[in-house]
Parts: sequence; structure tokens; C-alpha cells
Amino acid sequence: MTQREMVWDLSQLVKSSETSAVQKEMEGSVTDAEAFRKKYQGKIAKLDAKGLLKMIEEKDELDLKYEGAFTFAYLTYNADSTSLVSKALLDSFRKNSSKFGQLLAFIDVELGKLLTAKPSLVNDPALAEYKHKLERVVRRIPHMLSEAEESLVIAKDTNGIGAWQQLQSDWLSTRMFTIELDGQMKTLPYGEIIGLYEHGDRDVRRRANQTVYENLGKDDIVWASAIRAVCADHLEMCKLRKYPSTMTPSLIDNDVDQRTVDSLMKTIEANVAVYRKYLQSKAKMMGLKKLANYDIVAPLPKVPEKEYTWEEARKETIGAYTGFDEQIGKWVTEMFDRLHIDAEVRKGKTSGAWCNTFFAGKTGYVLLSFNKKLGDVFTLAHENGHAVHAYLGSRAQKLSNYDIGSCVAECGSIFGELLLTERLLSSAKTKQEKQAVLTKVLDEFGMTVFQVSGRVFFERSLYEAIERGEFLDGETVAKYWTASRDRIYGDTIEWLDVMKWEWTMKVHYYLANRRFYNYPYVFAQLFVFALYKLYKEQGKAFVPELKALLSAGSSKSPFELGKELGFDISSEAFWQKGMDQALEFVKMLEATI
Repeated sequence: MTQREMVWDLSQLVKSSETSAVQKEMEGSVTDAEAFRKKYQGKIAKLDAKGLLKMIEEKDELDLKYEGAFTFAYLTYNADSTSLVSKALLDSFRKNSSKFGQLLAFIDVELGKLLTAKPSLVNDPALAEYKHKLERVVRRIPHMLSEAEESLVIAKDTNGIGAWQQLQSDWLSTRMFTIELDGQMKTLPYGEIIGLYEHGDRDVRRRANQTVYENLGKDDIVWASAIRAVCADHLEMCKLRKYPSTMTPSLIDNDVDQRTVDSLMKTIEANVAVYRKYLQSKAKMMGLKKLANYDIVAPLPKVPEKEYTWEEARKETIGAYTGFDEQIGKWVTEMFDRLHIDAEVRKGKTSGAWCNTFFAGKTGYVLLSFNKKLGDVFTLAHENGHAVHAYLGSRAQKLSNYDIGSCVAECGSIFGELLLTERLLSSAKTKQEKQAVLTKVLDEFGMTVFQVSGRVFFERSLYEAIERGEFLDGETVAKYWTASRDRIYGDTIEWLDVMKWEWTMKVHYYLANRRFYNYPYVFAQLFVFALYKLYKEQGKAFVPELKALLSAGSSKSPFELGKELGFDISSEAFWQKGMDQALEFVKMLEATI
């Protein structure tokens, strides 16, 4: 494998990858949006079922026509935020996408008026394919503003919270950190130094965490300014749109209700002792009285630290999916063969890992920083699960039925991690190898289900603080971060003082218009663990059921998808099923000790 095979090929997204050509294409979207606006503005409220169907499908065609150019610009920037070319493309992306959105802001407003006047359209046979899409629109109607106001919100966000989001991303991706390794001082980008969090040497892990968060804490004025602006903006928008709570927009976006999320969070709090017990067991396995924060996801000391080549990571990922279903395995192979994965570690690259769906191409593009660790192999499997979701959903649905909420969007990815777990356990030759895999799974489960639940508590506390009139400077935000963290961990972990700055790098808190981004991860993790339990019971008979779920896009709600599988996701009993599967993994681990 060459290094080039770890860098994606974005030329497939556009006719020409010349900067001026891509910019011109994005500008073309504004011209076409103006034509669409001229055709439909002021007329949607008078459409019948067939006319509405035509409008929806024409809007899809318009979006798909320019999807490649906008995706190219966005991915180019995330691949290297320091490049003048990528900065120019992002600037064009922001300006044209903002204009595009402003020109078409009338659609939702007029559609809301139409469905208010003619509610029977939701159940009209001519619109049967889009029934749930229309139901979701109806749910938004009480919170819609006028067209002029919606247009102003888009303009405000472009140079407001959108700019704060870009600042946080730019700042983090360009930070460099100095650390001593093997007797030499090395300066590493953020994407590389975080790979040391899972280093086999405990002192290296400690110093990596200390270095990163000590330096991020020095910039607390930047981070606090950003998070304060984003939170304050959200509170004002909630008041303006008359949302009953700061979580309501998220519930609507994710197509779930408050009862379901409350049941989920109650299950977490009821089982927090389970996670603490696992952490205490891991401390014993590591020969420690208590874990430090830099031990939570650390490898076990008696397990030989294995580095995976890119070729090995590819083999394990493809093998995991192929073992489940040959067709899915071929799609994952295509992700590698077509260079749709950017895994190279470099300065200027956006931190984290994600998959961007390219609907028009019926595929996805994955970004991650591969540091040769077992955790990176799991990340690779996770993000390719998103790509599988894109392959299935884009083939079964039209674009308007692919606005998938985050709760369901994580199903393919987390299931992929469990398939990799199964593959690695089956090939493990020693109990130490099994322990390495099981602790990785349980570490990930603990971080996603329990630590992320702490982040939900944290976000709630920020809005409550602002409403009480508190000023969110860096130290105040850090106070709420540690309080929410300790609500999960209790006294089972020893924390470095600088870990109070951990919130600074959590990109989810800065994403424009994506508040309460965290609970969907908790939702998805427990939901998929319940699905996996079903898979272990049904075997290959379960394969078409998972494919059907991933093919549904947003044409059905999470509640409906669960019901088709025999689940009631609004009950605590359902969420406990996912927790029970995690307990099975704990028992498997205990059997190896």
C-alpha cells in the first residue's frame, strides 16, 4: 500500500477540479435557484397533490445537480484548511450556499401554509412516498418564521455561528504540540498527537494529554467566546421560534420525541454503576488502584501493542462486512478501490472522523487520521458503516427521503464496529488478544453511552446558566464540564487538572444549528446493541432486516423502524436490551481474567 492510497480522490465529484470551474458551478446553483423561485414563489400554497409532488422532485433535481461541486469544496477544505485554494473554495461554498438557501427559504414557509390549509394532503395517495416527510414538515409548522425572517436567519448564521464553527475548526486543525518521544523532542499536529492517547507507555499517554489540554487551555478565551456565542444564539432562536425547550429543535431534526429521549437517559443513570464497575475491573487488569483519565481507553499492559498497516486495516474492515453480507462487502471494497477514504495524518486536516454522503453518486467519502492503532481500525469500520448506509439509502430513496436524523444515521456505523469485533474475536489466538478486543469494545461503549451522556448534561447546564444570567468565561464552562463528567464517573477516575479544558475540542458544541448533537450517539449505541443481540439470535435471517432499516432513509421514523423489528423505543425496557448486550461483553471479558 502506498501513502497515496490513503488520500481520497475528489475529482470524481466534479467535471473539472480546477478551482475556477468549481466556483463557477457553485455560482450556477444561485442562478438556477432564482429560476426555481420565480416558478414557485407564491404558488406552493395553491398546489394540489400532483403539483406538490412535481415541486418536491424538481427541488431534488436542483439539489443533486450541484451536490458534487459543493461537496468537492467542503471536502477539499476539510482535507487541508491551510491551503489558499481550499480557503477560496470554502469562501465560495459559504457565500453561494447561503444565497441558495435564502432564495429557497420560501419553500418551507409556503409548504407549511399549504399543509395547514389542506392537512389531507399528508395522506393523499399521490404523495404516499413522501408521507413521513410531510408529517415532519407539519411538526415544524408552529416554529416557522416568515420568508423574510427565515432568509435573514440564513444570512445571520453565515457570518455568525457559522463563522464561529469555522474558527474552532481552523484553530484546532492548525495547533502544533511538542512532546518528547524516544528521547527526541517532536512537534506534532493535533491529528497525530491524539494517537498517543492509546500508547502502550502510560507516561507517554499522560504527557500527551497534559500537553494537548494545557495548550488548549491557554486559548480558553477563544473557545469560551465561540461556545458562548453559539449557545446564546440558540437560546434567542428558541425564543423567536417558540420552542418549548432548548432540546426541541434537536428532537424534531432527529425525528424522535422527548419521552423517548427521557427513557434513554433514565436508563443511562440507572446503569451508571455498571460502567464504574467495568472501570474498576480494568484498573485491576492494569495493576492500578484507580484509573487516571489517560487510562480509560488505554490498551492493557500485558497485551502486546500491535500496529496495523493500512493494508491490514483494509483487510479486517472489508472482511468484517463481507462476513455479514457479500454485497455489502463489495461496496466497502469499492470505498477503498475508488479512493473515497482520506486517512493520511497531516497538518491542516480537520480533526475527528466522519463520512460525507454523496447522494448523486450513491456513495460516501470518509475522513479520518490513521495512526495504526486498533482504535483506528474500529474507526475505519465505523465510518465505512456510514458509507454502507449511503449505498443502501441512496439506491432505495429519493433525496427528499434521505434527511436522516442522527439517531438512525449511526446505525450502520456502530453495527459495523460490532461486526469487526466478532471477526477479531474469532481470529484471536490468545486470551490477551481477546481481552484487547473486548476492552476496546467496552471502552468505546462506555465513552459513547456514558461519557457522551455526561456531555448531554453539560450542554443542558450551559443553557440553564445563561438563562440565570451567568457569564460563560473559560473557567465557568470548565466548571460545568467537570460537574457533568463527575455525574457519570463519580470518584472512579483520577483526572489531570488540565482535563477541565476537554470541552474545547468537542466540535459538536460549535456546529452551526446542531445543538444537542450528543444524545443521538447514546441512542444509536444502545439501539444497535439491541439489534446486534437480535442478529445473534436470528443469524443470516437478520441480514435483510438490517438492510431494510438502512434503506429506509428518512421515509420512516425511528419509532416506526423499531416497531417493525418488534421494539418500543419509548420504553426503558427496550433501552435495557442494549445495556444487556453490553453486559454480555463484560461477562466475556471476565471469563478471560
